Amino acid sequence: MILFITLFLVNFLRTLFIIVLIYYAIRFVSRYILPLLIDKGVKNMQQKMQDQQRSQQRPRRPEGEVTIEGQPNPNKKNNNRNEEYIDFEEVDE
Repeated sequence: MILFITLFLVNFLRTLFIIVLIYYAIRFVSRYILPLLIDKGVKNMQQKMQDQQRSQQRPRRPEGEVTIEGQPNPNKKNNNRNEEYIDFEEVDE
């Protein structure tokens, strides 16, 4: 009987020790390590957003400089040809 009580107490104290150890480990991680990870993630996200914003900004040009932006449309027909316009009328039969 005494052996049973001794084993029970040893196992109970071991379990209690493990629970306290896990509690303090979680507390340590949440207090010191987690803020560092979150701060690093936020800084990384800010850097990505700044890089994206820089890539979308157009470069500044001096005043008076004229530039044409855009792609020429290759499917657009040449309107400089001398063509004659014919007006058709509908014929009722």
